[in-house]
Formats: sequence, C-alpha cells, structure tokens
Amino acid sequence: MSSETAKATLIAAARDARERAHAPFSHFKVGAAVESVDGDVTTGCNIENASYGLTLCAERVAIFKAVSEGIRKFRSLTIVVDTDELTPPCGACRQIIWEFCGDIPVTMANLAGRTETMQMSDLLPKAFDARFLVD
Repeated sequence: MSSETAKATLIAAARDARERAHAPFSHFKVGAAVESVDGDVTTGCNIENASYGLTLCAERVAIFKAVSEGIRKFRSLTIVVDTDELTPPCGACRQIIWEFCGDIPVTMANLAGRTETMQMSDLLPKAFDARFLVD
C-alpha cells in the first residue's frame, strides 16, 4: 500500500471514530487512528466525563486499546477534528504518544480535507521518558 493510500485509510478510520465521540460538554469531537508496524489500525474517540479531569482524549483511547490488545510497536498516528485550524495533540497525549509510540509521524486532519504531518519529536522536543529514571 502506498503511503498516500495508507494516509487516506488512517484519515477515514479516524474520521469514523470521531463520529462515536462522547462529547456532551465541549461538543468537540475528535477521532484518532494508530497504525502498528504490522499495519493493524486501532481507533479511538474522545470520551468526556462530568468530572472533566477524567475525560480521555481520542489519541490515548486509540493507543491504550492497541496496547491492551498486545500491540507494542507503532508506525503512525492520525487525528481528525472539525476545525479550520488543524488541532495537534494536547500535552498529556504528546507524552503518551512518545512513551508508547516514540518518534512516529503524526498526521492532523480536518473534515475539509486539510492535513499536516509532523514528527513526534517536533511536537514534543526534549521529551521526558524512561531514560531519565534512575534504577
């Protein structure tokens, strides 16, 4: 599969996941799709809670679902939102993406078809990870 075909497939998967978002408070629906190195695609949507701090972002849902299914190596992540300006992952998601996926490409897309792809290292420079932990 070409990289453009793979990108389109991930955008479509994230777009479909966005439709399942539970966002009764913010009405800001987000869909994400994470691709494993084997080509498996796992999706997630944001899930809000009345106790706002318990809300989960689409990116974390997709990654945690994949990890819970035994997937440990990832190739890329795609996020779809309904905004004119493309929306990058929040800080918490950037940390989770780095921790579980490393320096993968992250594609941000909107419903109008606009896309931008950035490396995770550009979204989270000088990332904190296990190499800073003392044994």
